[in-house]
Amino acid sequence: MKFGLFFELSVPRPLTPAADRRMYELALEQVKLADELGFDQMWTVEHHFLEEYSHSSAPELWLTSVACHTKNIRIGHGICTLLPAYNHPIRAAERAAWLDIISNGRLEFGTGRSTTWTELGGFGIDPDQTKAMWDDSLRAIPKMWMQDEFSWDSEFLKCPPRAIVPKPMQQPHPPLWVAVSSPETATQAAERGIGMLGVSIGTPAEQEARVRDYRRVIQNCDPVGAFVNEQANNLNWLYVDEDRDRGHRMGERLIASFNELATKTVGINQVYPASAYNTPGLLFALRRDSMAGAKALIKDGFCIGTPDDVIASLRRWESIGCDGIMFLINSKQVIPQEQVLNSLRLFAKEVMPKFRDPEPVDVRRPEIVTTSNGKSARVVADA
Repeated sequence: MKFGLFFELSVPRPLTPAADRRMYELALEQVKLADELGFDQMWTVEHHFLEEYSHSSAPELWLTSVACHTKNIRIGHGICTLLPAYNHPIRAAERAAWLDIISNGRLEFGTGRSTTWTELGGFGIDPDQTKAMWDDSLRAIPKMWMQDEFSWDSEFLKCPPRAIVPKPMQQPHPPLWVAVSSPETATQAAERGIGMLGVSIGTPAEQEARVRDYRRVIQNCDPVGAFVNEQANNLNWLYVDEDRDRGHRMGERLIASFNELATKTVGINQVYPASAYNTPGLLFALRRDSMAGAKALIKDGFCIGTPDDVIASLRRWESIGCDGIMFLINSKQVIPQEQVLNSLRLFAKEVMPKFRDPEPVDVRRPEIVTTSNGKSARVVADA
């Protein structure tokens, strides 16, 4: 099982350039330590207009800084929003290729679309077109990376034959993912042969069917890229402490802060019904729980408490077939930085070694190869 950090880059009021700078410094210190401790991945969202909740409006710049300050940790777009009004697909491909080069081949390219009316409305995007826009860009970008001369003619992208440069360091291209917050998106990820980047924080029981369906569907996928990235990540909280009571207090502070921010966002279906947004995403599931007055903030499978508590929670996720867990470790800086860093150190010392068994080789499937991210993947012969 792989472990990663997940950054929203939230900022407490008062909102000033100095506050953003402070957030950047704290987050960079966290990810540098994670790199030293042996964490596998770090992921960063893309959001716009969401004061306090997330100031990660230009994640490619922050990820470039991370790449320059780390050596081994994988650099994850979690996600790059593939809607042309946000990121023209050619510009997204160019920036991602440069990020892969700067990081020496460490990019994980997560994709998706927005889930708030605050963002979509701010860019004047029709919510019912976002799925088609994402799919079109997702299919075009790998070809930009692999073809010497690229051309495209669709409703959302028209490009005469052109050379898209540079090409990424990883060949044939970085692993592809999509943010998954609903069962239908998990199926769509599997149909396209890309990784499932689960961004709904739930229990193993709530996520088990989603992972199982993903595994079933991906066996007969039509890949959008040159290989099948069959990985299922899920999002979780992390706070580890030798003292269970103190760990729970800090963990509850973290969750409560994040939930409070979620209640301030405006969902698409709050404005008008949109057929492409049938299932609430992360923000609105948290909003629902918060407004319902849910008392149990720490649920089954949450990685909060003593090292033994966290190991037991991770075993639950392992049992349903998760390949990786991404951790939210702070929100609006409600946990003091030294305690955040101590939690990471304790996790690396007491928890991580329990999940470092070598991955067995499946000799029955000769089409399986190891990609540059160290994970098994199926090559698509005619890509």
